[in-house]
Amino acid sequence: MARIRFGDRHIDLPRSRLVRMAIGVGLVVGGILGFLPILGFWMIPLGLIVLSVDLPIVRRWRRRLDLWWERRRRPETAATRRAEDNSAG
Repeated sequence: MARIRFGDRHIDLPRSRLVRMAIGVGLVVGGILGFLPILGFWMIPLGLIVLSVDLPIVRRWRRRLDLWWERRRRPETAATRRAEDNSAG
């Protein structure tokens, strides 16, 4: 079974590549129609995450987003620590 890590959550996906691709494409198409009732724009990123298991270009996009998010989060933590150290001393 394929498994995706997204933050601290793990999502299990079907083993069949064809089924994973169908789920991913279905979510993206449903997300594009997000203005309709029941469907939502939240489906687009979820579909891209599912597709990232099988499509290298989408996998690169997801990896770049992960790296960007970590870089964005990390400096704030370091700056906060420095500010606390300077105020304490």
